[in-house]
Amino acid sequence: MRNDEQEISNLLFAYTHRFDEGDFEGAANLFQHAQIIVGALGEAVDYLGLLENWRRMVMLCDGSGIPRTMHTCTNAIINTNLDDGTASARSYYVVYQQTDKLPLQAIVAGRYDDTFELVAGRWRFSLRDYRMMEMIGNISEHLHHSELILAQQLSYS
Repeated sequence: MRNDEQEISNLLFAYTHRFDEGDFEGAANLFQHAQIIVGALGEAVDYLGLLENWRRMVMLCDGSGIPRTMHTCTNAIINTNLDDGTASARSYYVVYQQTDKLPLQAIVAGRYDDTFELVAGRWRFSLRDYRMMEMIGNISEHLHHSELILAQQLSYS
């Protein structure tokens, strides 16, 4: 028996694990069939555009190939509509980071708004809206050009 809410939760969590492991390709592939909304003006990108942004913006620490972050995704409210094979989820996220230069701290927090579609018996992302970055801390060890990003209020996590 399929547990739809658990499958959708697992997609939310798979993203956080893959990103924190430095597997940007694997994280981006979760959005292969999705529209992704980013930036202050709500620009739409596909998963390859998202991957390109991560590769350009995210700092990898100590030659390890990982960003030394830990994304948490909590308080997910998931609504499914099995009649039309769609679902939505709204969740909170907090990104923590610790590097040689930065003690352990929360660097950004916000919300994810996602929609999903059921295709061939499996849930997949159909939309992610990254614009709900609500609290920004010290991202100087996480993003290249962090001052510009703060000025433009671009979303990335």
